[in-house]
Amino acid sequence: MNIKNIIKLLLYAIILSVIIVLGINLLVKHQTDPSIYFNAQNVPKTRVAIIFGAGINNNKPGKYLKDRLDAGIKLYNNQKIDKILLSGDNGTDAHDELTVMKIYCYEHGVDTGKIYLDYAGFDSYSTLYRSKFIFKIDTAILVSQKYHLNRCVNIGNKLGIKSYGFAADQGTYQGFKYASFREYLAIVKSAIDLIIDRKPRFLGEPVNINGPSNYTKQ
Repeated sequence: MNIKNIIKLLLYAIILSVIIVLGINLLVKHQTDPSIYFNAQNVPKTRVAIIFGAGINNNKPGKYLKDRLDAGIKLYNNQKIDKILLSGDNGTDAHDELTVMKIYCYEHGVDTGKIYLDYAGFDSYSTLYRSKFIFKIDTAILVSQKYHLNRCVNIGNKLGIKSYGFAADQGTYQGFKYASFREYLAIVKSAIDLIIDRKPRFLGEPVNINGPSNYTKQ
């Protein structure tokens, strides 16, 4: 096979890959956009909101995370939800999202008895898998930025959680263009995760979200 044929095959493979990525993204967005809300008053009332972790700076929420937490607190204050599940990465002392998230909610008036903690939400798929099979959640409002919600709502629905999205967008975000581009590939990866039924790194014992909160004040 000469070099021209090799180049042609590579070009065809690249074009096919782009078509597949765009096709999966368009399908996911078409299926999930109707379930994503921007106004708290319009969000269907349900039992629990799931807030996804994001970056922290000097033990304070970064811009992405602060807006997610504020959006979840808004749902709580508007009585759209009764409980909040915080899910993030607290794998190291240097990056302990859960402690930052729970303290922020507590300081902004959320009853600690209504806060539940998922200590192994290392990625969106793991958060939603654990929400279904560890916390036994069957309906939830998912709280994140809009670019991230299509993937989350799709994963939740496919795993058996009736999922609504509440967009936390407030102003502009540093690195937003890169995050939006990366999301195209993340949606494809999540589709593969669903097909192969990927298990999270950690599962553990079930947590009764109708029982006492596993929040521990620090």
